[in-house]
Amino acid sequence: MINNIKGTVTLNNGVEMPQLGFGVFKVENGDQTVESVKKALEAGYRAIDTASIYGNEEGVGQAIRESGIPREELFITSKVWNDDQGYDSALAAYDASLKRLGLEYLDLYLIHWPGQDKYIDTWKALEKIYNDGRVKAIGVSNFHIHHLENLLASSEVTPVINQIELHPRLSQEEIREFCKKHDIKAEAWGPLGQGNLLEEPTISHIAEKHGKTPAQILIRWHLQHGIVVIPKSVTPSRIEQNAQVFDFELSMEEMNKIDALNMNERFGKNPDEFIF
Repeated sequence: MINNIKGTVTLNNGVEMPQLGFGVFKVENGDQTVESVKKALEAGYRAIDTASIYGNEEGVGQAIRESGIPREELFITSKVWNDDQGYDSALAAYDASLKRLGLEYLDLYLIHWPGQDKYIDTWKALEKIYNDGRVKAIGVSNFHIHHLENLLASSEVTPVINQIELHPRLSQEEIREFCKKHDIKAEAWGPLGQGNLLEEPTISHIAEKHGKTPAQILIRWHLQHGIVVIPKSVTPSRIEQNAQVFDFELSMEEMNKIDALNMNERFGKNPDEFIF
């Protein structure tokens, strides 16, 4: 269990990744992204998660440059969007993301959604980028077990991560178990249930008991489960608060109570229904 914001998990290729990162989904490009990411870096975050579809890679890159933090101390993730799936287009998409970010390499590059029929070809492109030493690690996002089985059967490189919608209402235990078995880390997007869990009575009660915010309780739950987690906020005080989750611990009883909230309820799209 990591005990500070610099704490890392070891990916299956030996690369160290911060367990707590900062996400920029739905953060507007320009000042909002630049200021949010700079604030996150000031608060101690060292992992930033973006994607080409977010339209804010330029802002993330600007914030990195203005922060003055050495590149090797940061862990930057981006993702190939659905329109760019396929071998040649995924290679081009990687180059385009690097250009927008103003970086020489990414620490992690993901297939954003499995879709229907191109993700194997896309994965082969990611394997090439990885084997050429142009990215530190490659993984997937929103993959169900059947997508992962298909990918593992036809690939040389095992994904290091599967980034999925994950929170107490959608605890994804089956996928997490499958990933654990194959040494793939589970990473949570929407870890606060897109804000829907911040007033959940069980969470609120536990938060009150610890003198913490509901968001801090939710983040801590992920960390104690060994899940990589990337909460997002554009509010400076919340960006700071979300990083202050290392001075308390949830008891086994509290973890079990939060686990019991699972209803397999999605607030985002189901990968099997989001077909392109």
